[in-house]
Amino acid sequence: MTTIANSVAAALRELADYAEMAGEDFYKVRAYRRAADTLATWPEDLRALAEAGRLRTIPGVGEAIEKKIMQFLGTGHIEALDRLREEIPPGVLTLRRIPDVGPRTAFRLYAELGITSIAEAERAARAGQIRVLKGLGERSEARILKGIELLNRLSDRVLLAVALPVAGRLRQALRALPTVQAAETAGSLRRLAPTVGDIDLLAATENPALVVDAFTQFPEVAEVVSAGESKATVILQDGLQADLMALPPAHYGSLLQHFTGSQAHNVTLRGWARDRGFSLSEYGLAPLAGGEPIPCATENEVYERLGLAWIPPELREDQGEIAAAASGTLPHLVTDKAIRGDLHVHSNWSDGVNTIEELAQAAIVRGYDYIAITDHTKSLGVAHGLDEARFADRQRDIDALNARLAPFRILSGAEVEVRADGSLDLPDEVLSRLDVVVAAIHTGLRGEADRVTARIVQAIQNPHVDIIAHPTGRIIGERAAMEFDFDAVLEAAAAHGVALEVNATPNRLDLDGEHVRRAIQRGVRLVISTDAHRADSLDYMPFGVAMARRGWAEAADVLNTRPVDRLLVDW
Repeated sequence: MTTIANSVAAALRELADYAEMAGEDFYKVRAYRRAADTLATWPEDLRALAEAGRLRTIPGVGEAIEKKIMQFLGTGHIEALDRLREEIPPGVLTLRRIPDVGPRTAFRLYAELGITSIAEAERAARAGQIRVLKGLGERSEARILKGIELLNRLSDRVLLAVALPVAGRLRQALRALPTVQAAETAGSLRRLAPTVGDIDLLAATENPALVVDAFTQFPEVAEVVSAGESKATVILQDGLQADLMALPPAHYGSLLQHFTGSQAHNVTLRGWARDRGFSLSEYGLAPLAGGEPIPCATENEVYERLGLAWIPPELREDQGEIAAAASGTLPHLVTDKAIRGDLHVHSNWSDGVNTIEELAQAAIVRGYDYIAITDHTKSLGVAHGLDEARFADRQRDIDALNARLAPFRILSGAEVEVRADGSLDLPDEVLSRLDVVVAAIHTGLRGEADRVTARIVQAIQNPHVDIIAHPTGRIIGERAAMEFDFDAVLEAAAAHGVALEVNATPNRLDLDGEHVRRAIQRGVRLVISTDAHRADSLDYMPFGVAMARRGWAEAADVLNTRPVDRLLVDW
């Protein structure tokens, strides 16, 4: 359900985009975005706060933004936003959806070429019209085309973090029905893929028609697309599509296996079954020599009858998991419970929302033993990065909190900026005093592959660097991964004992499963971190764990499954 705070947040984000396009003050634009991020999850009623004169108690809300909130509460509009909407056609804002196209580039495409839609941008790029704009060129034009192609592929998909909680609520509602014996998600959602197309649900019941009817009447359902005796397709209130198949319990296991595995996994499994005298389908196993089909009530039965161990859903991508299940060499995948601490968290010393103490208390509530405060460094002005003096001031804050919160441990860290030449923007004597040094690239992500590779490798070679953050730099649906030699980075990381991060932020999920597995195969250590900029974002951790599991990671592969003392020794 959309709240007034969500509506104000959306308006402020739109205002920030338009303001940046119009060339307004950088700090003003940043203030709009930070306030929008806070309001999007603000638990208190804005109208009540406004009536009490307490809007400025919300982090990031000062006099100017308070005025805009009051305008919205009174009229449903923000005057500054209305003015900018009149100056810049609304279609220009849609250009921001193209990965790697920021507000300034979007405005240039409009101002210099008259482009007001993604379709027009694609036509202009294919006609070679964008490359002639000053400061862009052929490589920029090619990236815009590549971004549009990526956007088209993802247009009907949503982030795992969006679909998963919705699916969880539907699954629980199905399980609560008295006629349902079992219910589970299926498809790419159950495999915990970074993005999913829709929500697939299966239910075991002796009365499929009754369950289908109940499902179509769930409060989350906005529209019933189709409903039959055993199947239904609905559109949910948030626009997601959900498909339900209800079936007798005797066939539940084989159907769940069929609709969970990727197409490639199922093809290979059917071949494995055929070699052993069976045909395999969603309805179970049938002897090739003839005879009655063998229904399977559980997935375990399907795999056991084929001489295989049960394969975790995240691995069902035809990447050698069937052979591993046959030989007893499937990995013991890392779990959420194995994580002992978060090693990439930002406080309000840089661009985070919460104080260090608030972050520590949130980590304690989540059962962690430690947390690393890794504020940005001075080169990243957009994030209010810390210089040497401010790191010293922050250290006094951390020391006092550690004395009070022991045995919980706050690690003093930094997300240090990797400059264009591969050097770091803090001197070694400062880095040496930190518990955790996370190196990251935030600028120049579109450089030549060999130069980007050299930057990352040089950062890895610094003796004080412990972790490379969000290694590929991708943002799902917004920015493609950097072009660089991943194998060269793995070689350097293995040689220098530097860990690669599995970033759990929902629109990053960087590294993905494929990169995680390649890292493990090369002996590179991993950490799973949230990159949280507010306390509730610590809840992103399971999404990072999901990517690690998709990459066959065990707890031993992940450094922050270790106690803090061992962790610090293992650096």
